[in-house]
Amino acid sequence: MRVENTGRRLSLFRDGRLEPIVVQNAAANRRPYLHPLAAPDSVGVLTEDAPAHHPWQHGLYVGLNDVNGVGFWKEDKEDGTFHPEPIPPPQKKGDRVSWQVKTAWRTPGGALLLTETQGWTFQDAGDTYTLDLDWQLRAEDALTFGQYPYGGLFLRMPYREERGGLALNSEGQKNGEAEGQRARWVAVQMLLEGRSVPAGIAIMDHPENPEYPVPWRVDGQLGIGPSRCIAGAWKLAKGETARFRHRVYAFCRPADVERIEASWNAFAGGRA
Repeated sequence: MRVENTGRRLSLFRDGRLEPIVVQNAAANRRPYLHPLAAPDSVGVLTEDAPAHHPWQHGLYVGLNDVNGVGFWKEDKEDGTFHPEPIPPPQKKGDRVSWQVKTAWRTPGGALLLTETQGWTFQDAGDTYTLDLDWQLRAEDALTFGQYPYGGLFLRMPYREERGGLALNSEGQKNGEAEGQRARWVAVQMLLEGRSVPAGIAIMDHPENPEYPVPWRVDGQLGIGPSRCIAGAWKLAKGETARFRHRVYAFCRPADVERIEASWNAFAGGRA
């Protein structure tokens, strides 16, 4: 792997490739997010930035709707703001790259509510790749996170109604059946521009996460995300940290449940 890091944009390239396979964005005073994520065979892009139906959504990102009454999901004037630090130099070993993004979440008036840390590890496997996330929220004040139908890690793929798509969870539920349901993982596949066969992404929950197996958001355009908020409100005392671990598994053929299960089992520490 070749890595380029400007501090505000980190790009991962396979050797000999001109287009990146993964890009981490961390512009000053903006929500950090990953986009584009290329299909593992480099044919097509798995993520979409700011679609017309949800312009505040950015590829693969995190957000919450009710933190002490402040929204960190949409990007309206009355919502909270994100202030990422420059991306430090990543760690690289062979086809494995790790990096971190640290972000201050502030109220519309500028008060610091929490410090967020996203620790990402990319591992290339040729026809698949994984992005493991260690997501930590440190409360800079006593915090209440309200119950909401979505919030947390979220994936927006380039869904087009005419091309269709499929969301499938670990319990065998599909599309709208999986909305709000608990599952170990949810996979989404769809035809992308330039492809003749579907490609997709599975997001996985970890057994040590709160509310495991977590409820999931699966929306009408096949946007997906594990969301503790669906299960109910939760709190952090000042100085306390909440930790969530997830795996993002990218594939370039119709979803293979056996391979997804094998990846989840490896991620979960053999808990199948």
